[in-house]
Amino acid sequence: MNLALIRLMLWSLLAGVTVLLAFALTGLVDLRSGIGPVKYVTTGVSTIGAEFALVDQDGAARTWSSFRGKPVAVFFGFTNCPDICPTTLAELSLLLEGMGPESDNLTVVLVSGDPKRDTPAVLKEYLTSFDPRITALTGEEGQIDAAFSAFKAYRKVVPLERDEYTVDHSAGVYLYDREGAFVGTLDMHEPQEVRMEKLERLVSV
Repeated sequence: MNLALIRLMLWSLLAGVTVLLAFALTGLVDLRSGIGPVKYVTTGVSTIGAEFALVDQDGAARTWSSFRGKPVAVFFGFTNCPDICPTTLAELSLLLEGMGPESDNLTVVLVSGDPKRDTPAVLKEYLTSFDPRITALTGEEGQIDAAFSAFKAYRKVVPLERDEYTVDHSAGVYLYDREGAFVGTLDMHEPQEVRMEKLERLVSV
């Protein structure tokens, strides 16, 4: 395992713990639960997630409010991610398949943390390996910073050798109801049946 991958995994773990603690302090996650965050909060106003202006893999302008009407699962990553991102998207694809027809009532969104390389065309090609219903978003550097900040997500560009770089980022999947209110998270280390239960509950309300 190379140094860059080890660094990425450590930063992702740290970012995940930081997000979990932040959610616990706001009462959104019960750390005493052995199966992760399953308590849904429907205040109507989300404090984790706010308006953004990005473009999707087809080049169409998208805002956070344009996703109203269906529950949303939001994941942060980038196409050059060696491990965490493709694994998470593959597992989300399996969950969507396992939900059957109900999966049409859920929107899955990938927000890229690497706007320099992740153009709409690159994202469109990347998504061909996953469920076709997944949407990917990108934009200018400032727009990506604003989007990550809106979701209290972590992002850091880490220089590598020969002018290369990687991107450390939050690794959790954030869940939102039909009105855009934050209701919990998916942790890909949880048993699949727990993650499936959360998504089925999300689309049923």
